[in-house]
Amino acid sequence: MTAPRPRVSPLRRRMIEDMTVRNLSPATQRSYLHAVAKFSRYFSRSPDRLDIEDVRAFQVLVVGQFEERGTRTTRNSP
Repeated sequence: MTAPRPRVSPLRRRMIEDMTVRNLSPATQRSYLHAVAKFSRYFSRSPDRLDIEDVRAFQVLVVGQFEERGTRTTRNSP
């Protein structure tokens, strides 16, 4: 007898399918899924209930954290 498979939301299934079609490695897929989970936890809402303004607010937060640590790099730096 096998263990029951965990239920996967339609949005997560769609994301996994899209990443598979784009031939992303399993490690990259795990990384992206982890990032979406962090994003969702920050707002205490399911990703399907977040909008573009939430994405922007999260990007501002993340960029601010990188700047505080001094680890942000510029694209055209020598």
